[in-house]
Amino acid sequence: MFNIKQDTYLLLVIITLVLLGLIMLVSASINTSQTKFDEPLYFFWRQLSYVGFGVLLAAIVVFIPIKTWQYLSVPLLLLGTLLLILTLIPGIGHEVNGSMRWINLRFIRFQPSELMKLFMVLYLAGYLVRRSAEVREALSGFLKPIALVCIITSLLLLEPDYGTIVVLFSAVLGMLFLAGVPMRQFFLWVFIVMLVLSFLIILVPYRLERLTTFIDPWQDPFNSGFQLTQALIAIGQGELFGLGLGNSIQSVTYLPEAHTDFLFAIIAEELGLVGVIVVIGLFTFLILRIFAIAFRTERCNLHYAAYLTYGIGLTIGLQTSINLGVNMGLLPTKGLTLPLMSYGGSSIIVTFIMLAILLRVDYETMQFIQQKTNAKQR
Repeated sequence: MFNIKQDTYLLLVIITLVLLGLIMLVSASINTSQTKFDEPLYFFWRQLSYVGFGVLLAAIVVFIPIKTWQYLSVPLLLLGTLLLILTLIPGIGHEVNGSMRWINLRFIRFQPSELMKLFMVLYLAGYLVRRSAEVREALSGFLKPIALVCIITSLLLLEPDYGTIVVLFSAVLGMLFLAGVPMRQFFLWVFIVMLVLSFLIILVPYRLERLTTFIDPWQDPFNSGFQLTQALIAIGQGELFGLGLGNSIQSVTYLPEAHTDFLFAIIAEELGLVGVIVVIGLFTFLILRIFAIAFRTERCNLHYAAYLTYGIGLTIGLQTSINLGVNMGLLPTKGLTLPLMSYGGSSIIVTFIMLAILLRVDYETMQFIQQKTNAKQR
């Protein structure tokens, strides 16, 4: 189905990130798995099953035409909103560490906020096509999607899931910018959104504590600053070539959530600066490739597919950047996984679906170019 020359490097990068993630997951979680579940590979087998399920779904999604996603974008957004509401209902929503972010179906738990990232991108891409003139010329074209995002983020605040809110708002603003929103209007609303997000931080004590801890984690290294200081110690211990695979000290007893939010710190500790450069390089290639596909698709006037691809690139790119920033102490701590690598079923499955849609866009764009070339030759 696909142009092998066109997709080989992209697929190789995705496969490399997933395999490296599985290897590092074993190293980061083996002690926790043994302690909590008396099974050293507990998290690995679960993650492998998530990867397998994600690949299966991706194999199905890649055959779905982009027009179908455009047609289903509004119903899917409504479904995602309903799932967020259900998450907040006791008995349906599942609480972990004080947050109601999961729906428990007994045989599986999933996080609707991960799906909402995709559903919002699918909807907004359609909105930007339907209301392209209004988005560029009228304030209402900008305010309507912002109002919708505010409704969705209010549900996310009740969970709470501040990290997803930042990714969602930023991706929406990025898509609106790429759609041609007037610069003055865009930057005004970026400023307003930053004020609102800052207010949300100040409003809740634990978020304010995270911010003050981020500014100086060493002020309280054994309490509020513990997680960040341990991550920084792990990164510092790695030096150039790392301590070696499986030789992490921080993941044994010191660094909480080493296999989820702070997997990158363990990569830095065990593989050193070389491993860090490789991982950042792979993600950089992946994100640049996504935007290259989006740019080529836009030049073919396949506007819905182009906006959809831009949205996928922004979502994956923002989540990756935030996770790396948190691990390196450049951003306050947030509960966001490293795409394709960190432990988390909902995250990796939705990421696989996004990448399958991306491959479908690439395929349809190449088909369009080929048809256009053949028509000129006749």
